[in-house]
Amino acid sequence: MAPEVILAMAAASRSSVDIGELQDAASKRIAEATGAEAGLVTTGAAAALTLAAAAAIARWDVAKMAALPHAESFPRDILIPRTHRTGYAHALAAAGARLVDIGHNDRGAGAGVRGLEAWEIETALTSSVVAVAAAANVATMGDVAVMAAVCKANRIPLIVDAAAQLPPKENLRRFTTLGADLVAFSGGKALGGPQASGILAGRRDLVASALLQQLDMDVSPETWRPPGLIDRANLRGVPHHGIGRGFKAGKEEIVGLLTALDRFVKADDTAANAALEARLRDIAGQLDGAKVRLVPAAETGRAPVLEIVLPDALAVSARLQRGDPPVHLSERHAARGVLTLDPQVLLPEHDGPLAAALRAVL
Repeated sequence: MAPEVILAMAAASRSSVDIGELQDAASKRIAEATGAEAGLVTTGAAAALTLAAAAAIARWDVAKMAALPHAESFPRDILIPRTHRTGYAHALAAAGARLVDIGHNDRGAGAGVRGLEAWEIETALTSSVVAVAAAANVATMGDVAVMAAVCKANRIPLIVDAAAQLPPKENLRRFTTLGADLVAFSGGKALGGPQASGILAGRRDLVASALLQQLDMDVSPETWRPPGLIDRANLRGVPHHGIGRGFKAGKEEIVGLLTALDRFVKADDTAANAALEARLRDIAGQLDGAKVRLVPAAETGRAPVLEIVLPDALAVSARLQRGDPPVHLSERHAARGVLTLDPQVLLPEHDGPLAAALRAVL
């Protein structure tokens, strides 16, 4: 984290605040940055997905909030295209949602050329469907636009997992502009906030439901003053601790995330990517003839990375992890003999030791 983020967290640690009021203030800042109606600081993007699912299922119904994750007696289905089904979908199911696969995975399986089509979503829409979920990346953006159009026409919330879709900073607003109702971002990684932080941005009523299911509700109903996001007239009672109670963000994470978000919005993506590319070229030059490829941000859709081509990628990765210092490269493309170096969260002074450790194994 940048020094100003650390200083902000330290300052927050010495203050006493009402977390609901602080989340209200955070909501305004997140809304400004994302173009959404409201926002919530969560304890990571996965927590944001669980809260998003809980909000889609329960809305303002305190009885449903009290029942989650046991949602068998009321609508709880979330549609997921097969091309968007990832391990992180478990975060949606954790709220009590039943995940329903739709569409085909022809492209992923190399069996065809067709992607998700509107009729595949429309056919699956029943009275038990509470939301549609998407996993955003460069390859699925066309799907997200189709999903947003169908969801808007049918008044069904669209939840977008955009955890790793920063940079570019334009993506903070991109999914809301497309029509997503709730978007989850990681607060760590490229955003530069606390690792145990995330953002849920979207429709005010859904964000309010998510907040209500995250708050400490050890309160007296007679004296409880809800955060400004929450209209008590929509509630038929005061809910108990919600399914997101274990996801409560502390004041340090909230303030640190907001400081990092402000810093990220003001940064120059082009200059940052140029600096990262220069560092990667320098690292590549120290790898003694290893076969490498610098992939620019324009191609990754995020930030530049260095691909290291190897015939035994996983074996090399295992050796790197057992080294001193241990080196963890991305194994996302190991099946095609590639390990990937993503430098976004590495300090420049770590480049030399990293290159030395790579050179010793390669």
